[in-house]
Amino acid sequence: MSDERCCMIIDAHPVARLGIRDALSGGDGWSFEELPHGGDALETLRNVGPFDVAVVEMRAAGRGSPSGTATIKALLLEQPGLGVVGVGGGIERHALVEALDAGASAYVSKHSPPETMRSAVEAVADFESFIDPTVDRRGDGKLPITRRQRQILQLLADGCSTAEAAERLGLSAETVRTHAKAILPRLGANNRAHAIAIALRGGLID
Repeated sequence: MSDERCCMIIDAHPVARLGIRDALSGGDGWSFEELPHGGDALETLRNVGPFDVAVVEMRAAGRGSPSGTATIKALLLEQPGLGVVGVGGGIERHALVEALDAGASAYVSKHSPPETMRSAVEAVADFESFIDPTVDRRGDGKLPITRRQRQILQLLADGCSTAEAAERLGLSAETVRTHAKAILPRLGANNRAHAIAIALRGGLID
């Protein structure tokens, strides 16, 4: 069985797509599918099979092409758990918030060096989250909890039990408990309810 990982790159500009591909050239085992917009993203996903990562340009909707936000939501509906990197032209926080609200686990500005894109893609491929340091100057670019931990905390906030969260995510109950326990020190929380409250205030979950 091949260990090759697959990345979908959705960007209107061929040079930008080339740059993203080149940014990942230092990592072995990547294959790529490139699209100018998200209109054919679902068909590509269904034809090629599950992707490890999708890099999506945060663009406005155009004639016959969905917005970046709509593309991310559609991809995640088709393949829950897909690692998504939103890519924007600016470093304003509203672009970051737009990407994360759509379901992306990472955000990178097009003004950033290639290493930032590589870090973001590798992070989401490993179920981590990443925020471009040029946008979020409060830290090293990583969110306090991983993408998997966000998924678990969201389900707990939605009223799921440990067993129900485990079933929905295809994990063991013990794995969910381990993640839930690890969340507490990362958020500085005293218990699960406190963690949920902190995450809600910080916009980590809905």
